[in-house]
Amino acid sequence: MTLSRSQQFIIAAVLAVLMIVTRGHHFASVDALPSASWAIFFLLGLYLSSAAWMPIFLILAAALDVSAVLWGGVTNSACLSPAYGFLVPAYGSLWLAGRWYASHYQFKLQTLLPLIASVVVGTATSAVFSGGGYYFFSGNYIDPTIAEYSQRFVNSFTSHLSVMAFYLVLAMIAHIVFRAAQLSQRANQQH
Repeated sequence: MTLSRSQQFIIAAVLAVLMIVTRGHHFASVDALPSASWAIFFLLGLYLSSAAWMPIFLILAAALDVSAVLWGGVTNSACLSPAYGFLVPAYGSLWLAGRWYASHYQFKLQTLLPLIASVVVGTATSAVFSGGGYYFFSGNYIDPTIAEYSQRFVNSFTSHLSVMAFYLVLAMIAHIVFRAAQLSQRANQQH
């Protein structure tokens, strides 16, 4: 997948706005939409060639979370526990899954299987880091066990996957529309 720098910058801007609008409990929160953060990190890996975008979006996510606690009226700051650092490998696993898929991408139907595999593996890995990190290291659970965490993982995984699918289907629709427009423009230029 080859995108110009300006196209990548536009995608980064759209993803930043999406994060600002959907990352919960702050001034711009859209309560009807779930957080797009997981899908955003996957899409960063997929569309943006520079790895520099990863820390930029990590900082954006952290800034939104801190601002929600300091100025957004969020009284429950449990998300900013010692486990918060586990979001780095959680988001990093999604970014890497997007990177892996980018290396296998073709504008063909056969590319759906690697897409699904990368989304499922990336989501599962991210869920282990974020959910497991929070469960074992936040200090909010007395005597955490692998058995209890395993049940929590099973109970929440479908929800994580469905939110990822929601945003990635929207991204896929946009991708197909822009790709079709690009192909149509090329065909018109050849005539």
